[in-house]
Parts: sequence; C-alpha cells; structure tokens
Amino acid sequence: MVAAKDPAALIPPEKGRWLPRLARQAIREAFGESLSDPELRLRDAARKDPVFSTRAGTFVTLTRAGRLRGCIGNLTSSDTILEGVRRNALHAAFHDPRFSPLAADELDSTRIEVSVLSVPQKLAFRGPQELLALLHPGRDGVVLKRGLASATFLPQVWQQLPRAEDFLGQLCLKAGLPRTAWKESGIEIETYRVQIFEEEPAC
Repeated sequence: MVAAKDPAALIPPEKGRWLPRLARQAIREAFGESLSDPELRLRDAARKDPVFSTRAGTFVTLTRAGRLRGCIGNLTSSDTILEGVRRNALHAAFHDPRFSPLAADELDSTRIEVSVLSVPQKLAFRGPQELLALLHPGRDGVVLKRGLASATFLPQVWQQLPRAEDFLGQLCLKAGLPRTAWKESGIEIETYRVQIFEEEPAC
C-alpha cells in the first residue's frame, strides 16, 4: 500500500464517485439489507482497484435536510481508503457521540459525502497575524493542538465560517480551549487538503 500525499490527483473523479455509494452500502448492510448484483459488482471492483488500496485519512459526513447528522474520520490511516471509508461510514451513522444512531427510515433521506485527505503538514508561524496570513480559507483543512487538546475542521467548514478569526475561534472551542487560544503561545497548527466526493441530495 502507498501513503497518499496529494489528494488533488489521488483518485480519478469517475472512481471517486464510487466512495459515497460504498459508504451507503456499508450502512445498508448494517441495517440487514441485501445488496443487489450491480452493487456487489461495484464493491468487488473497488476491492480490486489499486487506487483504493492507497493509505490516506478519510472522513464520512452525513447530512439530512442540509443539517449535519454525523461526521467521523481520521487524519491519517494505516488502513486503505476503502477500509477507512467503510469504517467511518459506520461510525458516522451509529457512533457519533453528538447524535443518536441513524435509524433505518432516515437513510434514504440522508446525503453522504466522503473526504480523502492529504497528510497533514505542520504550519510554521510567528504570532496570530502571520497565522492568519498563511491560511487559505476554503482550501485548507486545519488541525489545532495545544497539549492534549486537539480538534480539526475540514475545508468545507469555511463555508459556514469564512472569516479566519471565526474559523480558528470555533476550532478552539471544539478542542475544549478558550475561543482566543489560537492567539496564544503553545498552539500548533497543521493543514491538509481534501478531495471531496458527494452524493446528489437524497430528497
């Protein structure tokens, strides 16, 4: 297996569109549903395709009526993309502590999005103003750390928090830190890029 470095060219779009479908398959099987022959052929083809045997961090995001319903992932992985998507789909559906487990009658109206990550890279900066200048809103995923506290936002979060100050403030709160902790010493920042594959809205 090969570790992913740049997700921008990692997965061809025509194959990347398989990933939300494969995530949905995993959730459907957890509900005891049987897959059709075309779905089984898709899964077999993905298992044999070397592009999906690459190691990379993945996130699976579930939304219903435009609202978050679950989001679980990992920044890096020793598993393949295919294994990571399956695992994170199940965790997002059933084990996101912010939500009750997904019910079977919710699945048809749930939209699935899969993000494949590049390896996070540490960002060198001196002070909060330089940090703001180095970030690329809308493009960078950001990991914030201080001591044992850490949190990440995918690049998609910039859509809700387009100002870098607000983005970092909310990221601090997610990590359990004060909103202004990103301005203080001892903060570490890593950034990464993602390749995003979405389903069409289910309803």
